[in-house]
Amino acid sequence: MKLNRLSVKRLCLLIGAGALLSMLAITITFYALTGNELFFLMGAALMICALFWLILLVLFFGKRLSLFTSELCQTLDNMINGSAEPQRASDSETLFARISHRLTRLYEIMQENRCKVDEERKELQSLVSDISHQVKTPVSNLKMVTDTLLTKPVTEQERTEFLQGIRSQTDKLDFLFQALVKTSRLETGAIVLTKKDGLLFDTLAQAMSGIVYAAEKKGIAVTVDCPQDLRLYHDSKWTSEALFNLLDNAVKYTPDGGKICVTVEQWEMYVKIDVSDNGKGISESNQAAIFRRFYREEEVHGEPGVGIGLFLAREIITRQGGYIKVVSEVGKGSAFSVFLPSR
Repeated sequence: MKLNRLSVKRLCLLIGAGALLSMLAITITFYALTGNELFFLMGAALMICALFWLILLVLFFGKRLSLFTSELCQTLDNMINGSAEPQRASDSETLFARISHRLTRLYEIMQENRCKVDEERKELQSLVSDISHQVKTPVSNLKMVTDTLLTKPVTEQERTEFLQGIRSQTDKLDFLFQALVKTSRLETGAIVLTKKDGLLFDTLAQAMSGIVYAAEKKGIAVTVDCPQDLRLYHDSKWTSEALFNLLDNAVKYTPDGGKICVTVEQWEMYVKIDVSDNGKGISESNQAAIFRRFYREEEVHGEPGVGIGLFLAREIITRQGGYIKVVSEVGKGSAFSVFLPSR
């Protein structure tokens, strides 16, 4: 018989029976050696008392154990269902109190994980909804154009225009997928930002190279004020990506013949990079929302873009210990300020 298969009550009964048999053997031995009946009577009385208290102990302990296991099971059921928090025991010296404290901590961890899972589920649902919304329009346009080309006779000029429309929509889808891949890899840690000592001027020049043609096409004057010898610990590749997104937005929403100014200042703890324009501006009520993934104002839906550039820019800067702030006024323009740690 294995002891680990015995219930606590049976184990107590076995221990008690063993104690009684030991007392009986000792009593008989003393009686046999001395022949004194007094030893026998005293031994019998002790055995009766021990048996009485043993029965009471087993009954009391069994009741307490049953109550304890019942409360423990109820507490665990509540924790699994998330319906109630474990009751905190007032007495910290009992076994149930010690277990209760640990169950309370376990419940708090489970609740935190449950909330985290709910948040991740909502975020995933929102992401799927946003992607579906972004993809639906170009896919619908592609189907409409291809159906027209397949079912109706068109002139060569119309054919060229339709093909240009297809190219435009596929470029939009490609840009969306590339942005999603970058964001996903950044958020999941597949891409690790590596901060190295380098010239900020070179990083800024790399970002500027991506918007020069678009700015010239709209006749936008771009001025840059950045010390050429300013060195900064930063990830040059991804910082230029963030700055390009800010500059690209400035070019998109600045009217023809407008101005974009880029200024860099060395502060004690941060390096401040300002990207300002005299474009359409952003209303105060929307300034907090523009950094959300896929967010676009109603007024700019006609402009190219998917609303992920500012989100990606903030992620890149935040992961380097910096932050972005915006000051804007409708009709007068916007100023985005990037703060990167000096060290």
